[in-house]
Amino acid sequence: MSDDFIKVEHLKQYFPAGGFGKNKKFVQAVDDVSFTIQKGETLGLVGESGCGKTTTGRALLRLYEPTGGRFEYDGEVIFDVEKKQFANMLPYRKKMQIVFQDPYASLDPRMTVGDIVGEAIDTHHLAANKKERYDMVIEMLERVGLNSEHANRYPHEFSGGQRQRVGIARALAVKPEFIVCDEPISALDVSIQAQVLNMFEDLQKDLGLTYLFIAHDLSAVKHISNRIGVMYLGTMVELADSYEITQHPIHPYTQSLISAIPIADPKLARASKRIILEGDVPSPVNPPSGCRFRTRCKYATEQCALEKPEFKEVEPGHFAACHNLDKCN
Repeated sequence: MSDDFIKVEHLKQYFPAGGFGKNKKFVQAVDDVSFTIQKGETLGLVGESGCGKTTTGRALLRLYEPTGGRFEYDGEVIFDVEKKQFANMLPYRKKMQIVFQDPYASLDPRMTVGDIVGEAIDTHHLAANKKERYDMVIEMLERVGLNSEHANRYPHEFSGGQRQRVGIARALAVKPEFIVCDEPISALDVSIQAQVLNMFEDLQKDLGLTYLFIAHDLSAVKHISNRIGVMYLGTMVELADSYEITQHPIHPYTQSLISAIPIADPKLARASKRIILEGDVPSPVNPPSGCRFRTRCKYATEQCALEKPEFKEVEPGHFAACHNLDKCN
């Protein structure tokens, strides 16, 4: 048994993007990403849209077949592409679940809420009879702040926040240990976001859950995560303790993200310096050589174009991938 509950090594996820033979192109959505998560911990994954956060979460659950890399779950190999090792996923579907980003698209409009939550219970034969199934469904709905009256309604009868609660109840129905939370609050009103975040924290305490929490809102991730990983154009650029990464970011991209967090105090806001990145994010079909961030980095040198920076431990528990950390800090 390994100490790390979730262990991801050199994960790659490429998608075909046209062309034939030698000219065949691929979207390099995730390219050589590694991280670990301890049992009962929340790892936040942040970065701008299109950086590969969601693809990382889905590849771990084998909703996409990974192009490369290795993933261990509680000491058991789920996949090792190089060794052509792929576990049968059915037993692991109970242990690993996902909460999708869009509560409007992720629920079947033709099914009642009771059937949506109960579907996984049926698939894994978790209930002995109809009464036990009904009791399990109601228990899950009550855990997320809904009640038995909601079980016979359809998704279109609910608000966005309530639909997301249904999605969370569906994920919890099989009593998982690990949940990929794929931007679960980004489609919700700000007033509802705090309620859902608090609910995730309460569920984690009550059920001993482990989360990979994906979002692009750093202030939300900071609130719920023990550690935070920052992704840029398919690669991990920094990973550290939640407090450490928000107070002492060492990668230039992370520093720019942190500087963009709004500050409520006008005096502090005026005193803080916003780091504006120049240029656009390059295409993942044809990413820059060497360091992928170099085209937007003011510290970039020739070495950055020639050599990919190693993702290494700079300080205890603080990892970063940059050739010029001494200049950035």
